Amino acid sequence: MTTLRKSLAKAMTRTIATYRLIEAGDHVMVAVSGGKDSYTLLDLLWEAKRRAPFTFEITAVHLDQGQPGYDGAPLQRWLEDFGAPYRIVRRDTYSKVIELVPADSGKSYCGPCSRMRRGILYRIAEELGCNKIALGHHRDDTLETLLLNLFYAGKLQAMPAGYTTDDGRFLVIRPLIECAEADIAEHAAASGYPILPCNLCGSQNHLRRDAMTRLIDQLEADNPNVRSVMLNALRNVHPTHLLDPTVERSHAVETVSRSARLPILDS
Repeated sequence: MTTLRKSLAKAMTRTIATYRLIEAGDHVMVAVSGGKDSYTLLDLLWEAKRRAPFTFEITAVHLDQGQPGYDGAPLQRWLEDFGAPYRIVRRDTYSKVIELVPADSGKSYCGPCSRMRRGILYRIAEELGCNKIALGHHRDDTLETLLLNLFYAGKLQAMPAGYTTDDGRFLVIRPLIECAEADIAEHAAASGYPILPCNLCGSQNHLRRDAMTRLIDQLEADNPNVRSVMLNALRNVHPTHLLDPTVERSHAVETVSRSARLPILDS
């Protein structure tokens, strides 16, 4: 095992333990898009399953969205050789997204594409009997989301390590959320994963998320550790120093509740 692989695996298992993302008896569906992140996630999770002190199951699922020029054969061969249970699902969401978002609209395909993909994955997870869905989002994804929401949506919100779906059926988990994208890219290149290009979101230039990446890159020129600092900020929140009264009240209630649970010491 290379030093980089060990580092990524350590960061992933620490995240899993900290946020209790995987527990005994879980059946985790790993969404494999064919990109570097999801390959890395499946690879490291499969190894973690072998080493874990408890039993859980993993099934890889790839969604063929009917993109022009799509060739999923390399990914299927890789999955066959890899050895984890897998399923490949074919649904033409590409045509629907193109219809909803004309190329000259200036809008991103990502929103409708992700909603359609998510709905399909939920149905497959239910068919497979999975209670958790693992996605390959990494540290840079959550930092870019934080800035997008800050600058364009007027809210402080990033990507959590895990969240329960609105219908309560699944826990969506992001075991790589504290891993650097650069490390994942280097690992993926060294591992020789057969990367499948995305002809949908990859076909639109100058998206806002790209602008956030460039902004962080510029900040990194002044502070080489800026991405680590930003991630730590997401772990180090001070609700009393924000302007949302709902958050402040919730924090106050939790503080009082926690104090009430403390043991009383005799003088």
